[in-house]
Amino acid sequence: MSDPVTLIYVTAPDEAAARAIGHAVVAERLAACANILPGMRSLYWWQGKLEEATEAVLILKTVESAVERVIARVRTLHDYAVPCAIALPVGAGNPDYLDWIRAETCA
Repeated sequence: MSDPVTLIYVTAPDEAAARAIGHAVVAERLAACANILPGMRSLYWWQGKLEEATEAVLILKTVESAVERVIARVRTLHDYAVPCAIALPVGAGNPDYLDWIRAETCA
């Protein structure tokens, strides 16, 4: 059975930070692709206070067997004390695209 494809959803303080994390993870072949969505507004609880911030979203496309290494790498590259890095399994998709992600990721 082939390695299932997984998306890693990451938030970053800004586009530059998302780009730096994405570039490192893709260059190290932990993920086949990184998408950056700048300008997201976040509302969240932090240290007992309701906070609001502008952030960027980073979506990393990888395989299930690399998830733990991707998350560990994101944690070392990230400025946040508790960075968001959440794995989301891909149930289905264009088979050729999913095969491309598998081929370009070193699990």
